[in-house]
Amino acid sequence: MKRMPLKAKVLSENQRVAEALRKTYKKHGILCLNFISAPGSGKTQLLESTLAALDPETRVAVLTGDIQTDNDARRLARYGFPVKQICTGGTCHLDGHMIENAMSDWDLEKIDLLLIENVGNLVCPSSYDLGEDAKVVLLSVTEGEDKPLKYPGIFFKSQLFLLTKVDLLPHLKFDADLAEANARRVHPEIEIIRCSCTEAGGLDAWLTWLKNKMKAAKAA
Repeated sequence: MKRMPLKAKVLSENQRVAEALRKTYKKHGILCLNFISAPGSGKTQLLESTLAALDPETRVAVLTGDIQTDNDARRLARYGFPVKQICTGGTCHLDGHMIENAMSDWDLEKIDLLLIENVGNLVCPSSYDLGEDAKVVLLSVTEGEDKPLKYPGIFFKSQLFLLTKVDLLPHLKFDADLAEANARRVHPEIEIIRCSCTEAGGLDAWLTWLKNKMKAAKAA
């Protein structure tokens, strides 16, 4: 009997769960976004600023993944929306079962937008489908312009690339145009938005993108 390699078996099982999650999201009209970046790129700060900018009546929920601590969940819960922390206990990514278990006691009829903050890592999370409508990859201007070339998998699989902390550009030797060109070498159709959580209007393009995606999910 031919044995399937362990990694292939794990990914196959995850894909089965992810497809079930995708059907569930579609059934309830939920837009699900999976945020992926290296540690320190600003995922939690982006989500804080996004939740603060949304209408309090927006039906949004957040799942945030970390190896240890519930620090991010406590930060995000201040905005009054349902938030759960997923502690992976050492695993460097979230998987479908973790998402399925975390949502098991939520009323999905009361959620229009599900934001998933993945574990800080540009490699492992790219292999695990969570049933999301889109992966969103973040790269901050405090990192390197060559990150898209070093970690092509996640940039190839992401629909949107958020270049974060652009308010720091005047103080850094970072070529934003080169970073974006490198991302398009990997994925020519990737959408790119520059954003800042500290400048007035720094999130306008991102919030417009998000609201348009939510409308499209409801219309589907």
